[in-house]
Amino acid sequence: MGLVRKISKPFVLLFVLAWDLGLFLLNVIIPKRKDGHVVPVEAPGHARNWPAYEPPGPGDSRSSCPMLNALANHNILPHSGRDISFRTLNTAIRECFNFAPSFCFFVPHFAADFLDRSYWSDTLDLEELSKHNAIEHDASLTRRDVALEPDQAKPDIQLVEQLLATATGGTPEARIMTKQDLSAALTRRRVDSKRENASYTESLFHNGFGSANSSTMLTIFGGRVNDLRPMLLEERFPDDWEPRIRSHFGLTIAAFNGTVLPVERGVNTKAYIKKVESEGTVPTETMK
Repeated sequence: MGLVRKISKPFVLLFVLAWDLGLFLLNVIIPKRKDGHVVPVEAPGHARNWPAYEPPGPGDSRSSCPMLNALANHNILPHSGRDISFRTLNTAIRECFNFAPSFCFFVPHFAADFLDRSYWSDTLDLEELSKHNAIEHDASLTRRDVALEPDQAKPDIQLVEQLLATATGGTPEARIMTKQDLSAALTRRRVDSKRENASYTESLFHNGFGSANSSTMLTIFGGRVNDLRPMLLEERFPDDWEPRIRSHFGLTIAAFNGTVLPVERGVNTKAYIKKVESEGTVPTETMK
């Protein structure tokens, strides 16, 4: 079965990209969803009415992804975070965050592949998504590297607050993170993680995934700090919230790349290292 999945991977990818492009084009011509109706009528969160929040208890499984943890904390996914089918994950992400169906198929399917399971029939525990260097990676904006903090289920409060404090858009009462803010935050984290973590790893794939994960803050949450704070710190849906993406078929991979690619292109670790070295705030030898 593993061999069959390996052979089918390129065909699955081509199918998803073609599907996604079709949805992207349809989003251009079909009217957007109305305010208060981004989440479908039959789904939790419709009309900004989310199920009650319940923090995880002992033995509950959580991942390194705040958004997935929030789904479990609101009992949209099983609160235990265990024995969740990949197809259930697909539905919950699509309905609650308005990602496109192509997006919601691709990501759980990718997770099933790296866990060596069937997307169609198998299940997972949320913590399994924190397998190092699969989806989880070093230099996260909300978690310390796994070599420094093995428990990836909880956010690092200091990192999150540092991130949110860098928002430059909006007003003092309603700050908004920009692409430039996110690029700068990723730059700092990659340099700092490499300095602090002797086991630090980095690749083009992980950098791209890091920018993609982070860019959901700018797309689904519109960069709004007041909405990001409860999601990133408590992993709960903000009061009276709905996804900021109102496209009829949701956020496609093609549209998402319009945010991800500029964010990644804005990362400049060499310039940051040069700046830090010139200021003498970190010993030069630790930056190499």
